Amino acid sequence: MHISMSTACLPVCARMLTNLSHILAKAEQFVETKKIDPTALTTYRLAPDMFPFTRQVLISCDAVKNGVARLSGVEAPKFDDTETTFAQLQERIQKTLAYIATVPAAAIDGTEDKEITFPAGPGKTRTLKGQDYLTGWMLPNMYFHITTAYTILRHNGVEVGKIDYLLGAQG
Repeated sequence: MHISMSTACLPVCARMLTNLSHILAKAEQFVETKKIDPTALTTYRLAPDMFPFTRQVLISCDAVKNGVARLSGVEAPKFDDTETTFAQLQERIQKTLAYIATVPAAAIDGTEDKEITFPAGPGKTRTLKGQDYLTGWMLPNMYFHITTAYTILRHNGVEVGKIDYLLGAQG
């Protein structure tokens, strides 16, 4: 059975960002119900050398938008990375979803062997073939940062579970 690059990319990314949006909604409801300062969650980090929650969400979105752009050749929108509130993070997710919805599957299909050069840390780049980039870098990067955002919320008492991560509001 053959799976196309677009099928491995676009619906997976859209689903995971939609699930992230669902998890954020639960976090927002949590802070309202508990009457706590939202920054207790948005600025929380799991370890001193890890990014805080807000940055995890931003990087999740960037992994998707920049990854889709690199594969498709369709220019990604520029975002300012100024989001600090749950509402602003939700808007960022929605802007990312809106962008990837405009990218035609045909622009991604057939990119398995396309050379993708991308930033891989301060002052570093890597080059991978399209399929290796998608399956070995882009998707794992997206999953890592969404999982870290989920873990921060879970660690802080937000009632999210595996079904929220996997199925979002459909769970």
